[in-house]
Amino acid sequence: MGVGKTPQKPMLKSFYKADQTEAGCDEAGRGCLAGPVVAAAVIFPPKYQNKRINDSKQIPEKTRFELAEIIKKDAVAWAVSVVSNTEIDEINILNASITGMHRAVDQLTVTPEFLLIDGNRFKKYREIPHLCVIKGDAKYLSIAAASLLAKTHRDEIMMGLHAQYPHYGWDANKGYPTVKHRDGIRLHGSCHLHRKTFTLLPPQLSLFGE
Repeated sequence: MGVGKTPQKPMLKSFYKADQTEAGCDEAGRGCLAGPVVAAAVIFPPKYQNKRINDSKQIPEKTRFELAEIIKKDAVAWAVSVVSNTEIDEINILNASITGMHRAVDQLTVTPEFLLIDGNRFKKYREIPHLCVIKGDAKYLSIAAASLLAKTHRDEIMMGLHAQYPHYGWDANKGYPTVKHRDGIRLHGSCHLHRKTFTLLPPQLSLFGE
């Protein structure tokens, strides 16, 4: 490699198997203290490529929203689903994430022959085979695209909810456990959008002084 040259980042894979219709699935918001978990599923045309699409965590917020529109335009089919904080408390966050991905696949206008799942846990969806891929959003384009759609959709939800509950700072933290979010809980208490089964405050910041 020549002096001063930056190594090129390898492009994400277009498919697991070239001869099948694959849907990439991912979710956003698992680690949040408030709001829903959002899941998405994306089917791209065979051998689709886009050098800009990557794991949503690696992309600036403005660019995420630009790419989300490109994904919606270029995809053969795409869908987004929402699982509320109440349902998360009822079935736990892992089951809520899997349920969200199932619901997203339910809404696809094209039935996939194979599912690529981000992470290492999933429950079989009907009779469609699947593959769990750890850090799949940094390996497969369809999973990365699903992560972008899930992330941008969820961010829009949380920015809208911020207007009702400005003291939690959801416009910036999107419900994640930041200092400002937890300070808001400590000063104002939790609201009906918080996940009651999550540790909203560390023990030393307990509302009850325990």
